[in-house]
Amino acid sequence: MFSADIITLFPELFPGPLGASVLGRGLNDGLWALQATQLRDFATDRHRTVDDTPSGGGAGMVLKPDILAKAIDAVAPDDDPRPRILMSPRGTPLTQARAHELAAGPGAVIVCGRFEGVDQRVIEARKLEEISIGDYVLAGGEVAAMVLLEAVVRLIPGVLGALDSRDEESFENGLLEYPQYTRPQSFEGREIPAVLTSGDHGKIARWRHEQSLALTGARRPDLLPAKSR
Repeated sequence: MFSADIITLFPELFPGPLGASVLGRGLNDGLWALQATQLRDFATDRHRTVDDTPSGGGAGMVLKPDILAKAIDAVAPDDDPRPRILMSPRGTPLTQARAHELAAGPGAVIVCGRFEGVDQRVIEARKLEEISIGDYVLAGGEVAAMVLLEAVVRLIPGVLGALDSRDEESFENGLLEYPQYTRPQSFEGREIPAVLTSGDHGKIARWRHEQSLALTGARRPDLLPAKSR
């Protein structure tokens, strides 16, 4: 079973959206597991301090390596096979391919950064894989961790009902998804494309592929092979 452990200063934020809809049903049905751990529980002073000023000066605070290492070791001992992930804007961008890899594994230990970041030494010592969900900065890693987990958990067998629909989603086949329509036939003067109501499945498949290619070329040309751009 896929098991996720979150190390955070705000465990009360979880499961949050992960506890709703199909992901929440999967959690309740035991298809995956989630545990949030309070980082301050591993502090050693009466103020439960987890951060300190950055060496070399500068604004903000940095999470202390010794405190974070204790939390990681408590949640994931050396023999734990799960990858250790740090949500970080400087990390490798999250992709659908990486989501599939994680979904096929035993789970993940996810560290949610705060303040100015995490001491580099604990990143190296505990072999944290830095992952980013986009080229922007959030107040902390909690929302990013939820994004990563939603992308991963929905791929676990049994969590999502209609597997066929998943196979044609954006990024599953390297292209953006084609436009979708449903009744009514006419909406504010706009009609459903005639090919979609023709009953000709071959034509429908070709139209959808052409639409995916066109959308990808217009919005994400970087996803297309060089010869197709």
